[in-house]
Amino acid sequence: MEKATCQGTVVYYDGGCPVCQREITYYQTQKGAEQVQWVDAATCGENALGENLERDAALSRMHVRLPDGRLVSGAAAFVAMWQTMPRWAWLARLAGSGWRLQGLELAYRAFLKIRRLWRKPAP
Repeated sequence: MEKATCQGTVVYYDGGCPVCQREITYYQTQKGAEQVQWVDAATCGENALGENLERDAALSRMHVRLPDGRLVSGAAAFVAMWQTMPRWAWLARLAGSGWRLQGLELAYRAFLKIRRLWRKPAP
């Protein structure tokens, strides 16, 4: 899937990060994932990123384009992705707002600091 023009949810992830790739591969097996467009920002063409998303930004943290075209990133992106999957929708409801979302964002930022150590260099 190369072009980010679907009507549904689009997940942009860093396929050059082994941990990120493993996690996304898991989510792709979940019920509801077939409704999501999965874009590996490490290998896709520029047009696959869509409007208002540069490759560096897409590689620096997970982004999700919502069906209405809005772009969210970080913890909010995980919540948006979980909302598409019945098995994970409960977590989206639980962590989707307020102090829980803020806490999830802080945890995600901490992960991003160590993630750099695992990322494979771009080809």
